Amino acid sequence: MIFKVYYQDEISEVPVRERTNTLYIEATSEGEVRSKLKDRSYNIEYITPIDGAYLEYEKQSENYKVLEI
Repeated sequence: MIFKVYYQDEISEVPVRERTNTLYIEATSEGEVRSKLKDRSYNIEYITPIDGAYLEYEKQSENYKVLEI
């Protein structure tokens, strides 16, 4: 399953919509996503699974790239 992760670059950064970044990662659960990203200093705001029409829509974005960890 593909998950979309909303995050800030630094763990100490306060979440501000204009500075929120996103990435896509393949995992079986939200816990696995957090485990894969634990060595990075991201301030994870929100993780959501994407599939079906939503996934197809995201794939059309120029920013869509699944992170390989």
